[in-house]
Amino acid sequence: MTWLDPDPFLRGVAWRDGVRPVRADPADLARLPWDTAERALLPTGVRLEFLAPGARAVEIRYRAAARGAAGGQAGLFALWQGGRCVAEVLVAPAEEAVTVIGLPPGEGPFTVHLPETLGPAVLGLRAVGGALLPVPVRPRWVVHGDSITEGWWSTRPAHAWPAVAGRALGLDPVNLGYAGSARGELCVAEQIAGLPADVLTLAFGTNCWSSVPFSAPLLYETVCAFVALVRAGHPGTPILLVSPLLRPDAEDTPNALGATLSELRTALERAGASLVRAGDARLSVLPGRDVLGPEHLVDGLHPDDSGHALLAAAVADALTPYVPLATENARAATAARVQPSCTASQGKACREGH
Repeated sequence: MTWLDPDPFLRGVAWRDGVRPVRADPADLARLPWDTAERALLPTGVRLEFLAPGARAVEIRYRAAARGAAGGQAGLFALWQGGRCVAEVLVAPAEEAVTVIGLPPGEGPFTVHLPETLGPAVLGLRAVGGALLPVPVRPRWVVHGDSITEGWWSTRPAHAWPAVAGRALGLDPVNLGYAGSARGELCVAEQIAGLPADVLTLAFGTNCWSSVPFSAPLLYETVCAFVALVRAGHPGTPILLVSPLLRPDAEDTPNALGATLSELRTALERAGASLVRAGDARLSVLPGRDVLGPEHLVDGLHPDDSGHALLAAAVADALTPYVPLATENARAATAARVQPSCTASQGKACREGH
């Protein structure tokens, strides 16, 4: 059987650099901090989703080169059906290789989470003894944050909180979590503004205590500016701000500019509240301080799987009122993409929503 183009099956894709999914605009890398650009090379959160009527297995042709581990994640292709993992295949870096994953009975839908730490590019896929069909497109949820959003110390990509909440809400999470970064970089806000999104979550601030110190007034103004730039591209899209989670060593410890994490958290929440008062009715704030306890933190900062699950549940609860709106927006966008007004030369761009 001929190899199928992977594009119709890929989900969680923000941008592409050739055949490789990336998490920053390849045409705009020069403005990004080096750590953001480096983490953006990993296809965190990118997945294959498909129906497989009559198929016994799926073959995936890929290219992968190790780019550095994140937390405890291994080089695994992981097959999920519904809310459970049904198979895992360990793979190694390769210029080009094929992995075969056996499928359980039934047509699916199935999700294959990629071995993110190998930075894979999927070159093709095909069914063994049946067919593969793309699943319907779901509303896109763009999630920006730091290493916690990227999924550090979750044992598998599917256990990271954006993946868990995405399954619960029926959304297509696009993970823009950048370990060590996410300090309110305004160029990142402009890139997010240019991405298609039916709902948005911004979860940053922890690294404003440590890696690049902020004062509370500076973070307040940064949050206001960041949201303003995102809003320029998404005037009616629901946005959820998530303030920093518990970090015991930083809560009452001043950074180089004299701000504790507690004070920075308050500044972020105050900024969100001020934007709501100013008329942003589709912006809401989830206070992060009490979502997790110390027992959920592997290293005093990053959650374990149970912590990721708790954070996912809190975010899902906060977003639930906005999911019908996100679904409505996604259906409208899909209808617009299939309008006959697209010319032959515009067809591919129209189908991809660009």
